[in-house]
Amino acid sequence: MSKETLILDGNQVANSIKEALKERVKRLVQEGTTPCLATVLVGDDPASETYVRMKGNACKRLGIDSKRVVLDQMTSTEQLIHVINELNNDPSVHGILLQHPVPHHIDERAAFEAISIEKDVDGVTMLGFAQNAFGQALFPSCTPAAIMAIMDAYHIPIEGKHAVVVGRSPILGKPVSMMLLNRNATVTICHSRTQNLDHLVSQGDIVVAAVGKPNFIQGDWIKPGAVIMDAGYNEGNIGDCDYEACFPHASAITPVPGGVGPVTIATLLKHTVDAAERSMKA
Repeated sequence: MSKETLILDGNQVANSIKEALKERVKRLVQEGTTPCLATVLVGDDPASETYVRMKGNACKRLGIDSKRVVLDQMTSTEQLIHVINELNNDPSVHGILLQHPVPHHIDERAAFEAISIEKDVDGVTMLGFAQNAFGQALFPSCTPAAIMAIMDAYHIPIEGKHAVVVGRSPILGKPVSMMLLNRNATVTICHSRTQNLDHLVSQGDIVVAAVGKPNFIQGDWIKPGAVIMDAGYNEGNIGDCDYEACFPHASAITPVPGGVGPVTIATLLKHTVDAAERSMKA
């Protein structure tokens, strides 16, 4: 069966999204507006610095401005919120991304909630989540949106399928569950307290791995012919699924790296351009 397993190429999907953005960015610039994404980084976590740099480079390649704000490790919640409010009030900034995790002493949720819904291009606010649950989100969380974009690009059927989501984070597991539900999948959400996890995963026509543990999902958990969307990205470029073990059982699977990750960044850029276009109409 492994010969039939389709590798879902995220780079290809991401390139197609970015290609479609080029003309839109060009048009905006001609009309006097350059889309701008502000990234806020608190502290000096090397992985976070890498992510912010990658996002900045991706912006540059498309002609999107990238405003980088780096704050000291000891920045307080109040100071961070003050910086976010300044970006909210800056008409040249169309999207705000707070790189997480933030240092432990900061109230991350309060900082996320300070981001204006019109600029919440990463889909991290509670209002953004609620809009997503109702199928009305301007900017759904980027990784869930990337998962859906890959499935759509490869014409993977969702309606009527049983989707098992492993992970319940507010910016990944929960929102992707809502998006799948809104597309008429039957959704089971699993988490760290779930009993008989392997049995539940084995019922999934679609398995979304979003647990943040390397090689966590085992091959013998996978229903023959299931579609695996691995949203994990762990140290050493390892996903949340044991790729080699899961591959023979799946009909389609995202690799790590080169699967969901590139499309997540492309989605962030798309949301920034969307926000810039909306600001022109406001």
